[in-house]
Amino acid sequence: MPLPQQHGPGIDIRAMTAQDAGQVLAIYQHGLDTGHASFETTAPAWADFDAAKLDRYRYVAADPGAAPGTDVLGWIAASPVSDRCCYAGVVEHSIYISPHARGRGVGARLLAAFIAATESGGIWTVQSGVFPENAPSLRLHAKAGFRTVGTRRHLGRLHGEWRDVVLLERRSPTVGM
Repeated sequence: MPLPQQHGPGIDIRAMTAQDAGQVLAIYQHGLDTGHASFETTAPAWADFDAAKLDRYRYVAADPGAAPGTDVLGWIAASPVSDRCCYAGVVEHSIYISPHARGRGVGARLLAAFIAATESGGIWTVQSGVFPENAPSLRLHAKAGFRTVGTRRHLGRLHGEWRDVVLLERRSPTVGM
């Protein structure tokens, strides 16, 4: 079920389209450049990004007063965790907010819309991995009902340093119960 367009004070939540590609990938790269968002260091080409994400559950937060092509404030998208049928109701998500939009409630609005859409679509678990240094993301997820499953120690290396990853999950209180 597609997310109906949502309007709020200074922020619209809408489905991500290919026309958003440049802005989405630029915001992604800004996050990667912090060194606290992912083990990736370079945003992929749109075709690779598009292939890695589910067609459903990809949204952008947009500034309705901005010119087209400069309006995306942040994005959220889901990836499958497995192609095994028993995991059909489990997704992993990524959320990235533009540096100039941080602290404006963009992440909370995107995550709330995403959770509503995934629950409507039968998803019972949303998971994510976050570097422990990314305190704003950990707070955002906690406020949205995610719990810490555990910390995966030295899961991978970034720029030659071992990094931990906090595994978060949100179980739907209504789907799959």
